[in-house]
Amino acid sequence: SHEHIISTIKKFIKEDHLPHLLFYGPPGTGKTSTILACAKQLYQPKHYNSMVLELNASDDRGINVVREQILNFASTRTIFKAGFKLVILDEADAMTNDAQNALRRVIEKFTENVRFCLICNYLSKIIPAIQSRCTRFRFGPLTTAQMLPRLNHVIESEGVDITEDGRKALVTLAGGDMRKVLNVLQSTSMAFEKVTEDNVYSCVGHPLRSDITSIINWMLNEDMRTACQNIQKMKVLKGLALQDIITEIHGYIHRIDFPTRVRISLVKALANAEERLCAGASEKLQLSAVVGAFTLAKAQVIDVANKEDDEQQ
Repeated sequence: SHEHIISTIKKFIKEDHLPHLLFYGPPGTGKTSTILACAKQLYQPKHYNSMVLELNASDDRGINVVREQILNFASTRTIFKAGFKLVILDEADAMTNDAQNALRRVIEKFTENVRFCLICNYLSKIIPAIQSRCTRFRFGPLTTAQMLPRLNHVIESEGVDITEDGRKALVTLAGGDMRKVLNVLQSTSMAFEKVTEDNVYSCVGHPLRSDITSIINWMLNEDMRTACQNIQKMKVLKGLALQDIITEIHGYIHRIDFPTRVRISLVKALANAEERLCAGASEKLQLSAVVGAFTLAKAQVIDVANKEDDEQQ
């Protein structure tokens, strides 16, 4: 994927001008894989352990580790290998501000001896002083065209029985995360003999498109009490989370021909429900709020239609 990033880094390595790097972007987009590939290109296997220090979020990376372990590694040169060492700090946004401030001085002091590569999901959690010392690369979510060749390669190699709609469902659910595509594929192929759209959605506990259609129909065509009861039954029967239902409904709203004002009020109601769910509110109450918003929208649509009829008359 990310051809422009890879070609830039290859040029840095070829001209021996590798700067400090900062990779950021959503998970499963190839940040760690890219820097490990660079490290393997830079160093021979026998020198790898002495030239590369990799610290992950699971390792202790507090201020003491920065002052001791990273400082010791950065301040020493290897006898057998010329050139710079490489320090890879994965999930760097989990580091405290104190540790990042201590790291800032180490990066500055030992630039001729060592290169740092920081990897994170959220750029805003890295202090500006470190950002300004690194060359930043954003790894965006992968497109379908980038993911499909690798997915097809894995399907062929593993001999997975998959349908075309199953393939589409995998890519849709992953949202640009290659790691998630392969994990869901593996889970589904182990749980079911055939990887179809319904099986993929069932495996990850995500509402099916037919379920969302039913939910929308209930909310728009049934009274509020019946709609709430039906959706609650479906949630219990299929083990669905209201958060997933709200996400799917949001996409569906834009495909229904609602008046603009009605669509705005529905989107606001869904946004409020999602925020309250994240804050730990009761799913049952929020479900009633969502159904209530659709009941109001129904009334608004009727009002708009009546106004238009009056104007025409």
